[in-house]
Amino acid sequence: MSQTVLSLKNVTIFQEGNVILSNVNLDVNHGEFIYIIGKTGSGKSSFMKTLYGDLALTQGEGRIVDFDLVTLKEDEIPFLRRKIGFVFQDFQLLPDRNVKDNMLFVLKATGWNSETDIQNKIDEVLDKVGMRDYINKMPHQLSGGEQQRIAIARALLNDPEFILADEPTGNLDPQTSAEVLEVLKSINSNGKTVIMATHDYALLMKFPSKTLKCEDAKIFEVVQKGV
Repeated sequence: MSQTVLSLKNVTIFQEGNVILSNVNLDVNHGEFIYIIGKTGSGKSSFMKTLYGDLALTQGEGRIVDFDLVTLKEDEIPFLRRKIGFVFQDFQLLPDRNVKDNMLFVLKATGWNSETDIQNKIDEVLDKVGMRDYINKMPHQLSGGEQQRIAIARALLNDPEFILADEPTGNLDPQTSAEVLEVLKSINSNGKTVIMATHDYALLMKFPSKTLKCEDAKIFEVVQKGV
Protein backbone atom coordinates (compact mmCIF):
# COMPACT_ATOMS: atom_id res chain seq x y z
CA MET A 1 0.00 0.00 0.00
CA SER A 2 1.38 3.41 -1.02
CA GLN A 3 2.20 5.91 1.68
CA THR A 4 0.30 9.20 1.44
CA VAL A 5 2.74 12.11 1.68
CA LEU A 6 0.23 14.88 0.98
CA SER A 7 -3.45 14.97 1.89
CA LEU A 8 -5.78 17.94 1.42
CA LYS A 9 -9.47 17.76 2.33
CA ASN A 10 -12.02 20.50 1.64
CA VAL A 11 -9.23 23.08 1.50
CA THR A 12 -9.73 26.70 0.53
CA ILE A 13 -6.60 28.75 -0.15
CA PHE A 14 -6.70 32.47 0.46
CA GLN A 15 -4.28 35.24 -0.42
CA GLU A 16 -4.84 38.67 1.15
CA GLY A 17 -8.41 37.67 1.97
CA ASN A 18 -9.26 36.57 -1.57
CA VAL A 19 -10.19 32.99 -2.43
CA ILE A 20 -7.55 31.60 -4.78
CA LEU A 21 -8.55 27.91 -4.81
CA SER A 22 -11.60 26.34 -3.18
CA ASN A 23 -12.76 22.85 -2.27
CA VAL A 24 -9.36 21.29 -2.92
CA ASN A 25 -9.30 17.54 -2.27
CA LEU A 26 -6.07 15.78 -3.13
CA ASP A 27 -4.03 12.78 -2.02
CA VAL A 28 -0.47 12.34 -3.28
CA ASN A 29 1.33 9.07 -2.70
CA HIS A 30 5.03 8.54 -2.11
CA GLY A 31 6.90 8.37 -5.43
CA GLU A 32 4.34 10.13 -7.63
CA PHE A 33 5.29 12.71 -10.26
CA ILE A 34 2.56 15.30 -10.77
CA TYR A 35 2.32 18.34 -13.01
CA ILE A 36 0.25 21.37 -12.10
CA ILE A 37 -0.82 23.53 -15.03
CA GLY A 38 -2.97 26.62 -15.42
CA LYS A 39 -2.82 30.21 -16.57
CA THR A 40 -0.82 32.85 -14.71
CA GLY A 41 -2.85 33.85 -11.68
CA SER A 42 -4.82 30.60 -11.59
CA GLY A 43 -3.41 29.57 -8.21
CA LYS A 44 -0.41 27.35 -8.96
CA SER A 45 2.08 29.38 -6.93
CA SER A 46 -0.38 29.93 -4.06
CA PHE A 47 -0.92 26.17 -3.96
CA MET A 48 2.85 25.61 -3.75
CA LYS A 49 3.27 28.29 -1.07
CA THR A 50 0.62 26.61 1.06
CA LEU A 51 2.46 23.30 0.88
CA TYR A 52 5.73 24.71 2.22
CA GLY A 53 4.20 26.96 4.86
CA ASP A 54 4.52 30.34 3.18
CA LEU A 55 0.73 30.75 3.07
CA ALA A 56 -1.21 29.69 6.15
CA LEU A 57 -3.91 27.06 5.67
CA THR A 58 -6.98 28.38 7.48
CA GLN A 59 -9.82 26.37 5.96
CA GLY A 60 -10.01 22.61 5.51
CA GLU A 61 -7.56 19.86 6.48
CA GLY A 62 -4.02 19.42 5.18
CA ARG A 63 -1.04 17.25 5.97
CA ILE A 64 2.28 17.06 4.18
CA VAL A 65 5.19 14.77 5.17
CA ASP A 66 3.59 14.31 8.62
CA PHE A 67 3.13 18.04 9.30
CA ASP A 68 -0.36 19.40 9.93
CA LEU A 69 -0.64 22.52 7.76
CA VAL A 70 -3.56 23.92 9.79
CA THR A 71 -1.81 23.83 13.16
CA LEU A 72 1.68 24.54 11.75
CA LYS A 73 3.57 26.93 14.01
CA GLU A 74 6.15 29.46 12.88
CA ASP A 75 8.99 27.62 14.59
CA GLU A 76 8.01 24.35 12.87
CA ILE A 77 8.30 25.75 9.35
CA PRO A 78 12.10 25.29 9.09
CA PHE A 79 11.68 21.62 10.00
CA LEU A 80 8.95 21.20 7.39
CA ARG A 81 11.20 22.78 4.78
CA ARG A 82 13.98 20.32 5.54
CA LYS A 83 11.63 17.58 4.35
CA ILE A 84 10.69 19.52 1.20
CA GLY A 85 13.16 20.46 -1.50
CA PHE A 86 12.14 23.56 -3.47
CA VAL A 87 13.26 24.42 -7.00
CA PHE A 88 12.57 27.96 -8.24
CA GLN A 89 12.17 29.33 -11.75
CA ASP A 90 14.97 31.86 -11.25
CA PHE A 91 17.47 29.45 -9.61
CA GLN A 92 18.10 31.73 -6.56
CA LEU A 93 21.77 30.81 -6.26
CA LEU A 94 23.91 33.18 -4.18
CA PRO A 95 25.83 35.10 -6.88
CA ASP A 96 28.88 35.90 -4.75
CA ARG A 97 29.69 32.25 -3.90
CA ASN A 98 30.80 29.29 -5.96
CA VAL A 99 28.78 26.10 -6.28
CA LYS A 100 30.37 24.46 -3.25
CA ASP A 101 29.78 27.50 -1.05
CA ASN A 102 26.15 27.72 -2.20
CA MET A 103 25.72 24.15 -0.97
CA LEU A 104 27.70 24.83 2.18
CA PHE A 105 25.44 27.76 3.06
CA VAL A 106 22.37 25.51 3.09
CA LEU A 107 24.03 22.69 5.03
CA LYS A 108 25.45 25.01 7.71
CA ALA A 109 22.05 26.73 8.03
CA THR A 110 20.40 23.37 8.66
CA GLY A 111 22.82 22.17 11.31
CA TRP A 112 25.50 20.18 9.48
CA ASN A 113 28.89 20.36 11.23
CA SER A 114 31.10 17.46 10.11
CA GLU A 115 33.37 18.61 7.28
CA THR A 116 33.61 15.03 5.97
CA ASP A 117 29.83 14.55 5.96
CA ILE A 118 29.37 17.94 4.32
CA GLN A 119 31.83 17.20 1.50
CA ASN A 120 30.37 13.72 0.94
CA LYS A 121 26.83 15.11 0.73
CA ILE A 122 27.83 17.89 -1.68
CA ASP A 123 29.61 15.37 -3.93
CA GLU A 124 26.59 13.04 -3.76
CA VAL A 125 23.98 15.59 -4.82
CA LEU A 126 26.19 17.08 -7.56
CA ASP A 127 26.75 13.56 -8.92
CA LYS A 128 22.99 13.06 -9.11
CA VAL A 129 22.59 16.05 -11.42
CA GLY A 130 25.81 15.51 -13.39
CA MET A 131 27.52 18.66 -12.05
CA ARG A 132 30.35 17.44 -9.80
CA ASP A 133 33.01 18.88 -12.11
CA TYR A 134 31.47 22.34 -11.65
CA ILE A 135 31.93 22.51 -7.87
CA ASN A 136 34.29 25.52 -7.99
CA LYS A 137 32.39 27.49 -10.65
CA MET A 138 30.62 30.76 -9.88
CA PRO A 139 26.93 31.04 -10.88
CA HIS A 140 27.72 33.60 -13.61
CA GLN A 141 30.04 31.04 -15.22
CA LEU A 142 27.17 28.59 -15.67
CA SER A 143 24.44 28.42 -18.30
CA GLY A 144 20.80 28.62 -17.24
CA GLY A 145 20.42 24.85 -17.47
CA GLU A 146 23.57 24.30 -15.41
CA GLN A 147 22.36 26.74 -12.77
CA GLN A 148 19.04 24.91 -12.56
CA ARG A 149 20.84 21.58 -12.13
CA ILE A 150 22.76 23.12 -9.24
CA ALA A 151 19.48 24.41 -7.80
CA ILE A 152 18.03 20.90 -8.00
CA ALA A 153 21.14 19.52 -6.28
CA ARG A 154 20.70 22.12 -3.54
CA ALA A 155 17.09 20.99 -3.08
CA LEU A 156 18.35 17.45 -2.44
CA LEU A 157 20.86 18.32 0.29
CA ASN A 158 18.72 17.37 3.29
CA ASP A 159 17.36 14.24 1.59
CA PRO A 160 13.81 15.61 1.34
CA GLU A 161 10.82 13.34 0.91
CA PHE A 162 9.19 15.77 -1.48
CA ILE A 163 10.39 18.06 -4.29
CA LEU A 164 8.28 21.10 -5.21
CA ALA A 165 9.34 22.69 -8.48
CA ASP A 166 7.68 25.99 -9.41
CA GLU A 167 8.15 26.62 -13.15
CA PRO A 168 11.70 25.17 -13.04
CA THR A 169 12.04 25.37 -16.84
CA GLY A 170 10.38 28.77 -17.22
CA ASN A 171 13.63 30.58 -18.08
CA LEU A 172 15.13 27.83 -20.22
CA ASP A 173 15.10 26.97 -23.93
CA PRO A 174 13.23 23.80 -25.03
CA GLN A 175 16.29 21.54 -25.25
CA THR A 176 17.60 22.61 -21.84
CA SER A 177 14.09 22.32 -20.37
CA ALA A 178 13.92 18.70 -21.51
CA GLU A 179 17.34 18.00 -19.96
CA VAL A 180 16.28 19.53 -16.62
CA LEU A 181 13.07 17.53 -16.65
CA GLU A 182 15.04 14.35 -17.28
CA VAL A 183 17.01 15.15 -14.11
CA LEU A 184 13.78 15.60 -12.13
CA LYS A 185 12.35 12.38 -13.60
CA SER A 186 15.51 10.52 -12.63
CA ILE A 187 15.23 11.81 -9.07
CA ASN A 188 11.59 10.75 -9.05
CA SER A 189 12.50 7.26 -10.29
CA ASN A 190 14.75 6.94 -7.24
CA GLY A 191 11.77 7.37 -4.94
CA LYS A 192 11.26 11.11 -4.49
CA THR A 193 7.78 12.57 -4.83
CA VAL A 194 7.73 15.51 -7.26
CA ILE A 195 5.09 18.18 -7.88
CA MET A 196 6.00 20.52 -10.71
CA ALA A 197 4.11 23.63 -11.77
CA THR A 198 4.62 24.42 -15.43
CA HIS A 199 3.37 26.39 -18.44
CA ASP A 200 5.34 24.17 -20.80
CA TYR A 201 2.80 21.87 -22.42
CA ALA A 202 5.42 20.51 -24.82
CA LEU A 203 7.17 18.93 -21.82
CA LEU A 204 3.90 17.33 -20.73
CA MET A 205 3.59 15.69 -24.12
CA LYS A 206 7.20 14.51 -24.12
CA PHE A 207 7.19 13.30 -20.50
CA PRO A 208 3.53 12.44 -19.73
CA SER A 209 2.50 12.05 -16.11
CA LYS A 210 -0.46 12.72 -13.84
CA THR A 211 -1.62 16.31 -14.45
CA LEU A 212 -3.68 18.67 -12.29
CA LYS A 213 -5.12 21.92 -13.62
CA CYS A 214 -5.91 25.14 -11.76
CA GLU A 215 -8.86 26.94 -13.32
CA ASP A 216 -11.82 28.98 -12.03
CA ALA A 217 -10.57 28.67 -8.42
CA LYS A 218 -10.59 24.85 -8.67
CA ILE A 219 -7.89 22.23 -9.03
CA PHE A 220 -8.74 19.01 -10.84
CA GLU A 221 -7.09 16.16 -12.70
CA VAL A 222 -7.02 16.29 -16.49
CA VAL A 223 -6.17 13.64 -19.06
CA GLN A 224 -3.21 14.41 -21.27
CA LYS A 225 -5.22 15.30 -24.36
CA GLY A 226 -7.24 17.81 -22.33
CA VAL A 227 -4.41 20.12 -21.36
